[in-house]
Amino acid sequence: MYQVFKKEIISYLSSLVAYVTIGLFLLVLGLFLWVFPETSILDYGYAGLDSLFSIAPFLFMFLIPAITMRSLAEERKEGTFELLLTRPLTDVQIVLGKYFAAVLLLLCSLVPTFIYYWTVSILGSPQGNIDSGGVIGSYIGLFLLGGCFTAIGVFASSITKNQIIAFALAVFLCFFIFSGFDSLSGLLSLQDSSIQYLGISEHYQSVSRGVLDTRDLAYFIVLATLFIALTLLVLTRQRQKSINTKAAASLLMAMVALVALSKISFTRIDFTKEGRYTLSPVSRGIMDSLPKPVKVTLYLKGDNLPAGIKRLQYATRDMLNDLQAYSHGKLQFELVDPLKNAAEAEQEQIIQDLQSRGIEPTNLSVPTSDGLIQKVVFAGAMVSADGKDVPVNLLQQRMGISYDEQLNNSVQNLEYAFTNAISKAVSPGKGLVGISTGHLELNKLQMFGAKQALNDAGFDVAYFNFNRVPFDSLKKVSLVIIDKPDSAFNEAEKYKLDQYVMNGGRVLWAIDQVSAELDSMRGHGGEQMTFNKKLNLDDQLFTYGIRINYDLIMDMTCAQIPITTGSAGGSPQIQNLPWLFYPLWIPESKHPIVKNLEGVRSEFASTIDILDIKNVEKTVLLTSSPYNKALNTPSISLQMVEQVPNPKDFQSQPKQVAVLLEGSFKSAFVNRPVPEGVTDNITPLSASKPTKMVVISDGDIFKNQVGQDGNPYPLGYDRYLNKNFGNKNLLLNTVEYLTGDTRLISLRDKEIQLRLLNRPRIRNEKLYWQLINTAGPLAMVLIFAIFQHYLRRRKYAH
Repeated sequence: MYQVFKKEIISYLSSLVAYVTIGLFLLVLGLFLWVFPETSILDYGYAGLDSLFSIAPFLFMFLIPAITMRSLAEERKEGTFELLLTRPLTDVQIVLGKYFAAVLLLLCSLVPTFIYYWTVSILGSPQGNIDSGGVIGSYIGLFLLGGCFTAIGVFASSITKNQIIAFALAVFLCFFIFSGFDSLSGLLSLQDSSIQYLGISEHYQSVSRGVLDTRDLAYFIVLATLFIALTLLVLTRQRQKSINTKAAASLLMAMVALVALSKISFTRIDFTKEGRYTLSPVSRGIMDSLPKPVKVTLYLKGDNLPAGIKRLQYATRDMLNDLQAYSHGKLQFELVDPLKNAAEAEQEQIIQDLQSRGIEPTNLSVPTSDGLIQKVVFAGAMVSADGKDVPVNLLQQRMGISYDEQLNNSVQNLEYAFTNAISKAVSPGKGLVGISTGHLELNKLQMFGAKQALNDAGFDVAYFNFNRVPFDSLKKVSLVIIDKPDSAFNEAEKYKLDQYVMNGGRVLWAIDQVSAELDSMRGHGGEQMTFNKKLNLDDQLFTYGIRINYDLIMDMTCAQIPITTGSAGGSPQIQNLPWLFYPLWIPESKHPIVKNLEGVRSEFASTIDILDIKNVEKTVLLTSSPYNKALNTPSISLQMVEQVPNPKDFQSQPKQVAVLLEGSFKSAFVNRPVPEGVTDNITPLSASKPTKMVVISDGDIFKNQVGQDGNPYPLGYDRYLNKNFGNKNLLLNTVEYLTGDTRLISLRDKEIQLRLLNRPRIRNEKLYWQLINTAGPLAMVLIFAIFQHYLRRRKYAH
């Protein structure tokens, strides 16, 4: 076999056609990757070679047939094949020698593309900001693909004596096996992915990311072996020899066994630096035990998408592929462009329908040759299982960070978003959340948005009164929400709440310690006397490790409120102005509850002190900005909105406003008698089972606005600013964390490094790098050709 291999290599390298073919391949590849704007790495803006591994397969469909078309066809045409058979060589040795020679030549044609890696590494921001492991894994995938195409090309060359026919047949077979099965599945409207699984594309998509799945590896090995075996079969029939049925049966059984073994027990090797495509054990467990089929419809599809949105689209598709790999075929997904081929009148109706189902549109400015055009995309998906739909919004928006960072946060959040949505879709419910009443808390209209959000997330929500609910029933509540009480709790109610905590109950406290309302100021000449509320909860919270102070935070990072600034023509002139008593909390903590959370809008918040309590872990979730001050005053006025704050007067340490407490809490009623009025038969506990609670020093944090027509707005939506804040997601994340499996929400801890190119440098040096990467590989091939020709002439000169 070595002699055949050596002969083929020498023959290839002595042919001008080989160099022309490889040079043409590198030229076209360089133009696609560095010149043409739609596929250019420089215009894409991210430090990666994704474009290389998506374009190269289609160029391989022409390069590899051009390399292999002469391997057997020319031997038979020139009559040298019979001469080859007179040597002490078997058919297997001949075919494998030619096959490995073509594979080596293919590898040689890829060597000049390493200059692309060097360029991206140099242009990274900072330099070297490229995932080398991922690139290596992707090259392995490209090599496996090339191995299969080479086997197909050798097979095509064995059928005919005409090289042109062999080339055309190889191109057709490569194209059909790569993407024809996908088209066939769509043409027949088949939902079963088994037909797509027969095609190379289904397997190459995974490997080209830098993830080697043993099932994909088995597929490539079996496919290449199959076409090599078919080549041997053709040669045997051409020579009118009998087929070794025993060997053929053994080979077939070995291939079937390999495929079956890869299905039963598979492993995935993630070459990426951050383990980007490695699912957590939580996600794998949920996918492995899906009780029913799940369908995911991804609406993030369209033409001329910006580079960042394309990256999110590719990352979403990759995540769904990863989840699908562990679902035993129960998870299926499809990409849909909901506005494709829809008339303008129909598009508006489609947008409204998707909005009503929880999929929000995003307006993008897309550059074209004629300027900028506005394009509507849906960065969302719908997870459906047994008639239950759960929307997934993919775009994580957050104040104070760049567009690229927002997209990177969105990519980081994909595993949590889809695993959580799939878990909601297949589970009957997540438990009962109780909202406390009886102390002048927020009414049902003000809590409508919060209740609706919790219902949509799979929670049952009920209102209850501590005086009336039996303790046995209270113990069945997964979480108690105490939201802005305005009257004092009696000792019997506090005792029942305390023992609920001692039995492992979870509590979300949203407490106002100071009475201050904007509506009251508007109705009383723009001023209001503030006073401290007497809720009778201080001693209980103190025992648990928290003190909410009787003050108000003024913060220069704040929301705006509508103020009448004058009149024109008898109509009031209203302007939105900053109101320092409505702080915006921008999360800095990396805790899963608030990680990558949009700014949270608050109203008249107070400061929180954390006490040193044993066996209780404290985590600060939210703080004010560094430009704040705490105000202890009996009176506040709307006239303050006219005062321009001096930043020097507001420089202060950020104030704590939301704290997570986890551990074993001491009872607030240790060594105290059971309060009068407790009628339930409660076995008192002095210390709690491991539990957790969240304390927020703002009772309006989960209050939705109500329109003039009496209809509530969604939680977190500011109707005056026409903007959504992070209040809804804060509620959902908090409730999920307090009531659910913390392993699931811990998926939000996933970190993916943002890898960008140095865009200012690219703008200044774009032509230089385009020349380097289009002419550089060609120069390498030319230098090698001249060097090889020189050695050959020197060898045969005498």
